[in-house]
Amino acid sequence: MWAPGIVRRGLGAPGVVDHGTRRRRAAYRRVVWGGGEVLVTVGLLLLLLVVHQLWWTNRQAREGAERKVQALEKGWGSGEGKGERQGAGLSGAGSGSGAPAGGGASSGGGSGASGGGGSGASTGSGRAQGTPRSSQAYAVLSIPRLGLRVPVAEGVSKRDVLNKGYVGHYPHTQQAGQAGNFALAGHRNTHGEPFRYINRLRWGDEIDVETAAGRYVYVVDKTLAQTSANDGGVIREVPRSTVRPAYGYSAPGYYITLTTCTPEYTSRYRLVVWGKLTSMRPR
Repeated sequence: MWAPGIVRRGLGAPGVVDHGTRRRRAAYRRVVWGGGEVLVTVGLLLLLLVVHQLWWTNRQAREGAERKVQALEKGWGSGEGKGERQGAGLSGAGSGSGAPAGGGASSGGGSGASGGGGSGASTGSGRAQGTPRSSQAYAVLSIPRLGLRVPVAEGVSKRDVLNKGYVGHYPHTQQAGQAGNFALAGHRNTHGEPFRYINRLRWGDEIDVETAAGRYVYVVDKTLAQTSANDGGVIREVPRSTVRPAYGYSAPGYYITLTTCTPEYTSRYRLVVWGKLTSMRPR
């Protein structure tokens, strides 16, 4: 016997509905869906950031650097800038020192860096006449093996020099053609990455530098695959690593130094390429 209104389980009658469980499940689904949307949005933003860093900054920097090279060459062809010859190759060099520190690709790798102390070329007043202003592009660096042709600007500021796709000249190191060390820094990755492939340079490869004063040809002589970001010895007047003393020089000369970040996409260490001046031709 059973009374009306009483539901017996197991006889095909509907059970009691648990509305609390349904609400919890619906809330769980909303949380999962919302979390998925957040993850997709974050992923898209990260993808856009990577595209910006690895493609857009390179495109912008390379286009700007190419325009600057053309502007410099046009100016030299018309005779402009001849008052800014910096006495390259005409005056002796002072002592240069400093640490190739800073970021890179870090953002790339690149290579941001900071110059050190010391004195520049001597002209009797302790400074060469016509010394470039900070961040001023005044030379063109060409490396035939790499198909590279890029402006050289005074200083190694990321914002004002390196991130424009330029190569930066370490302040207080010598200028092209002068006795001592003409030391340069450039990004390994992003922002034009002019020094991305300098690890491919080999003994005897040419490195050309053109200024309003003339053309200077260096040849690659030594490389240092990895050293500390604070190894200031590599950009001294007589370059020699203070971290790995077996690498570098022991006698005065006419040197060029290229520095960038390594490994790629980090700024932990520095890669160094050294060259010696073999010829100079006044403009």
